[in-house]
Amino acid sequence: MVGVGSGAAAGQGAADAAANTDADKRAALMREDGSGHHALLALGRFLHGAGYRHTAVSAASHQNVVRRVAGAGAPAPASPTLNDIFGLSARFSADHLQPSIWGAMNQAGIVRRDGTGWRSKLRAASLNLDAGRSLLFFHSSYPTIEDDAVLFDPDTYRFLRALRPALAEGPVRRAIDIGCGAGAGAVLIARHFPQAEVLAADLNPKALTLTAVNADLAGAHQVRPVSSAALEAVEGGFDLIVAHPPYLLDPCGRALRHGGGIHGERRSYEIVSAAIERLAPGGRLLLYTGVAMVSGCDPLLTRLKPLLDGAGVAWRYEEIEPDIHGDELAEAGYENADRIAAVWLEVRNRA
Repeated sequence: MVGVGSGAAAGQGAADAAANTDADKRAALMREDGSGHHALLALGRFLHGAGYRHTAVSAASHQNVVRRVAGAGAPAPASPTLNDIFGLSARFSADHLQPSIWGAMNQAGIVRRDGTGWRSKLRAASLNLDAGRSLLFFHSSYPTIEDDAVLFDPDTYRFLRALRPALAEGPVRRAIDIGCGAGAGAVLIARHFPQAEVLAADLNPKALTLTAVNADLAGAHQVRPVSSAALEAVEGGFDLIVAHPPYLLDPCGRALRHGGGIHGERRSYEIVSAAIERLAPGGRLLLYTGVAMVSGCDPLLTRLKPLLDGAGVAWRYEEIEPDIHGDELAEAGYENADRIAAVWLEVRNRA
């Protein structure tokens, strides 16, 4: 009986893998002809119209919720909600969805077989605006372990919370969001400055694909995704440069998390160094990142201060949250770190 069961499981696993491979091929073809983009737009508009709301939480919080709601080995929920499916990456049956939703998911290539059910390859996070309005952003499903995963998490909310009041200053004719991810920074800029040219730069093709969808979903149609690590593949100056670079010490060196350097500060420093050379007269750089504080000292600020003072720019640096990602302190590389803090840097070209 064990042998038969193992063979059946292996057969089902092979069938699931083949189904997922076929789905990936269909998704690639549909991205090429644009049908996947339009299908995701339709899905996003349906979710928005249905009043869908989901706050993207930390991986640790998500894991605790998933263990209760959609844990490994658990059957599909008797009646999963849209929040379960698109917020928690819960397993579901096609019978649980309206045909139009199921059709859009298949057309966009975002369903994958999981045992006797299915899971969405994408989640949708809400960003609440004023007067009860909100935006939706598609991002990668849980868990975000792939090298090309697209993140939207509490760091994104902190970044956007710091960015929104800074957008009161203008005008902005040309802007870029470096390491755009799901495109939230670029979308906010485009909505605030509808006449501006807004570039969304990332080396991750999935991030650029989702940024294009999320921008159209938000009505920010002038956002233009570009494949660039930072400013290497774009020309000219900018009135506004924003960035939310990775800053953790990832043991696998994944680009979406790994900041590099001794304490995770290298990527942030490199972006600032490149950006100050590309600011138009009066242009601003706005950067959100995290810093591993060591013996009460800030290693990023220590590196940035001589660079910024030497460049003759006006700048302001602020610690906006003292303790984030406390669970990371148990990992290698943080043996001397006191805490990880969220910081905000504003730089203005005086020219």
